[in-house]
Amino acid sequence: MLKRIMVLVAVLLVAAFGTWLFVQDFLNKPMTLPDTGFTLDVPVGMTLPALGARLAAAGVLDYPAALTAYARLVGQANAIKAGEYDIAAGTTPRGLLQQLVEGRVKLHALTIIEGWTTRDLARALRKNTAIRQTTADTGGDGLARAVELPGTQPEGWFFPDTYRFARGTTDREILRMAHSRMQVVLDQAWAARAPGLPLRSPYEALILASIVEKETGLDRERAQVAGVLIRRLRTGMKLQTDPTVIYGLGEEFTGDLTRRQLIRDTPYNTYTRAGLPPTPISLPGEASILAALHPDDSGALYFVASPAHDGSHVFSATLREHNVAVRKYLDSLRESAK
Repeated sequence: MLKRIMVLVAVLLVAAFGTWLFVQDFLNKPMTLPDTGFTLDVPVGMTLPALGARLAAAGVLDYPAALTAYARLVGQANAIKAGEYDIAAGTTPRGLLQQLVEGRVKLHALTIIEGWTTRDLARALRKNTAIRQTTADTGGDGLARAVELPGTQPEGWFFPDTYRFARGTTDREILRMAHSRMQVVLDQAWAARAPGLPLRSPYEALILASIVEKETGLDRERAQVAGVLIRRLRTGMKLQTDPTVIYGLGEEFTGDLTRRQLIRDTPYNTYTRAGLPPTPISLPGEASILAALHPDDSGALYFVASPAHDGSHVFSATLREHNVAVRKYLDSLRESAK
């Protein structure tokens, strides 16, 4: 009798050891995945056995029960997290379980471009299918409410950057990330600003930076443009910048700024009104914010597009120099039209 019991125990031990070897081999062997990987959506409330069955039906996982048994043994069967996952080629069942338990979900991206307006931002939010839309009003009112801004004009208050997020993240959450980032960048820049600037608040710095952002796309010119605008504010000259006029025209602007539009008075027409416009006109990047708070001291009061047509500008200290630069630019346009 004792001999039989010993034999039975030996058989069970051999079977258990064989099962352990089989499970270990299964856990560490790459799953059957395409070379491009596999996207897995785990809904809220899905259990590991149900997920394993789905993967088995898709031909990805050979022994779902073995994965469930192992997960129960190590206390992870109820720890998987919902979300969208990118499962890379070569992933093992053990690696899959770890990824699900850690919640390493697939990240999507939204890039906010320097110089965009909030209208551009709202359009990009709507077009991104990974974002859950919760802000029915994607105009100024809706964006302002999303980040709890006073008033209804959120222009300028969202920092241009690339934001990564899991599928199902709300537009409100992304707006709050971008707004929080802008607040941090603006506050830090304002605290380190150059002395003696004719700017009364960080918001006025944001307005000026938004104009700099629209006037030049060249980093080397931003401080020069800011210097011109700052000196004009100091001397009481009108800023006379086309981008502010264009912003005030809204959807009426079709690409060609006419003389009639230049003299039409709006709150944003810096040809007809002195000082800064009432709000920013774009979403400025950090380089433009720093330039607005650290302008150059060259003495230039004017600038015009360069005859090189490379996006650069010619800066002048006097009106006479500026008129010469304007004539050269107009001559270059006529020459290129031949």
